[in-house]
Amino acid sequence: MVEKLIAFSLRNRFLVLLLGAALFGLGLYSIKNSKIDAIPDLSENQVILFTEWMGRSPQIIEDQITYPLVTSLQGMPNVKYIRANSMFGMSFVYIVFQDETDIYWARSRVLERLSSIGGALPKGVTPTMGPEGTGVGHILWYTLEAPGMDLGEQRAVQDWYIRFALQNVPGVSEIASFGGFQKQYQISIDPDKLNYYKLTLADVMQAVNANNNEAGGRKFEMSGIGYIIKTSGYLKSIQEIENLPVKTQNSIAYKVRDVATVQMEGESRLGIFDYNGQGEAVGGIVVLRYGQNADQVIRKVKEKMREVSKGLPGGMKFNIVYDRGELIEESISSIKNTLIEEMLVVSLIVILFLLHWRSAASIIIQIPVTIAASFILLNAFDISSNIMSLTGIALAIGVIADNGIIMAENAYKHLAIRQTQLNEQKKGERTDD
Repeated sequence: MVEKLIAFSLRNRFLVLLLGAALFGLGLYSIKNSKIDAIPDLSENQVILFTEWMGRSPQIIEDQITYPLVTSLQGMPNVKYIRANSMFGMSFVYIVFQDETDIYWARSRVLERLSSIGGALPKGVTPTMGPEGTGVGHILWYTLEAPGMDLGEQRAVQDWYIRFALQNVPGVSEIASFGGFQKQYQISIDPDKLNYYKLTLADVMQAVNANNNEAGGRKFEMSGIGYIIKTSGYLKSIQEIENLPVKTQNSIAYKVRDVATVQMEGESRLGIFDYNGQGEAVGGIVVLRYGQNADQVIRKVKEKMREVSKGLPGGMKFNIVYDRGELIEESISSIKNTLIEEMLVVSLIVILFLLHWRSAASIIIQIPVTIAASFILLNAFDISSNIMSLTGIALAIGVIADNGIIMAENAYKHLAIRQTQLNEQKKGERTDD
C-alpha cells in the first residue's frame, strides 16, 4: 500500500503539490477561525440549580428543598451523577451529564423536570438555573472607580445600567455583580406600639402590599376623544410608606409611622469585596458562554465598555482587575515565538546536515503544512488553541523533522544500493565483452 502511494505521488507530482497547497490554505483559514484561550476547559458538563430561601437553617434547606430536588431530578437521560450542597438560606444542586451531551439539550431536560416538581417545594420558593458557563468561564473582572459616590449608588448603576449593556455582548452568558449595597426600604416595627394600637404584623404587611400596586382601568370616550384610565400606586419614597393607613378604629386611621420606622438601607450581606486594602468596591464578573471564543468575547466586552463609559455618571470609570485576554496574548505570543524559532533551527540543521537543497526543501515544507493541518483537526474536534494544544504542536515539530530526515536517508540508502547494483551489472557486461 505504501509503495503504491509513493509511486502514485511520484507520477503525479503536480497533483500532490496542489493538494499540499490546498491543505495549507485550509489550515491558514482554520488558524484565523480557531478558538483562542489561555487554558483548556476541562470542567464537567453540568447544569447548576440555585434555590434561595433566606432565614432558614441548612437542615431545613436540606430537608425541604435540596432533598426533593435531587430525588426528583434522578433518572434523567445521560446523567452521570448529581451533587448537592445546602447552606444557610441557599441550596445548590449540580447535575453532571455525560461529556458528549449537548449543554442546551441538558438544560431543556432539567427545565422539563423542574416544571413537574413545583408542588414538592415550599410556597414561594423557585429554583433558578445557573448560567450556561463552565468552571473557567470567568474571563474578566472589573470594579467601578467613583470617588465620592455612595456604594449603594454604584451598585445601582452596575445593576441597572452596566450589567444590562454588557450582557448583550455576543458570547457573554452572565454579568455577575458584586460589592456595595442593594438599596431597599426597611420597615422596623415596634412590637410595643403594635400591642398598644391592637394591630398585628400581618396587618402592616397587608397594608404595604395592598398599597404598592398599579391597577388598570379601561378606555373612556368623551366628545370623540379616548382616554385611558389607570391608577399608579407604586411606592416611591419613605414618606409614602410612612403615610400608609394600616387600620381604622373609631374613625382614627393608624398609619405605618405610628407603629414602625421606615428607612432606606442596604440588603443584608454575607460578605464584602475589598480591593487591594483600599476599601470596598463595586464591580462585575463577565462569564463566558459555553463553547465560545474567549479572546474574541473579551475584545467585544472591552469595546462595549468604551461605549458604556460615555453614559456613566461624572467621575466614574472602569477598572479591570482581572483580564484573561492579557494571559491569552502572552501565552499565544510565547508559543508562537517558540514555533517560529523551532522551525528556523530545524530548517537550518536539515540544510547543514543533508547538504542537498531538494531534500532539505521537502523536509522544511512539511513543517508549516503539518502545523496548519493540525489546526483543521483542532477546529473539527472543537479544541481551543491554548497552552496545552500549542505546546503539543511545538513538541511535534521534532517528530515531523525526524520523519522527513528518516525518509530522505532511506531514499538515499535505496538509491545507493540501486546505483551499486547498476554499476556491478555494467561491470559484469564489460567483462563478458
